[in-house]
Amino acid sequence: MNARTLPPVSTLTEQQQRGWHCVWCGSRLKVGDDIDLGEQRARPVRGAAYSWFPRACGDAAACATRQVVVPQ
Repeated sequence: MNARTLPPVSTLTEQQQRGWHCVWCGSRLKVGDDIDLGEQRARPVRGAAYSWFPRACGDAAACATRQVVVPQ
């Protein structure tokens, strides 16, 4: 289980919102080498609520290294 707080959905790319790229470092993910963080619901001030599907790198140490190199 991941204990980190997810970043605000409004700060993420479409690829990160759809689970194609890591929610923290932005790296492209492969099925099986990732962590599914579960369906999340966004409730904007205006408009309808919607679902987003964050995933993270399976290798947390490598992800943390990429976060330093690839600023969000």
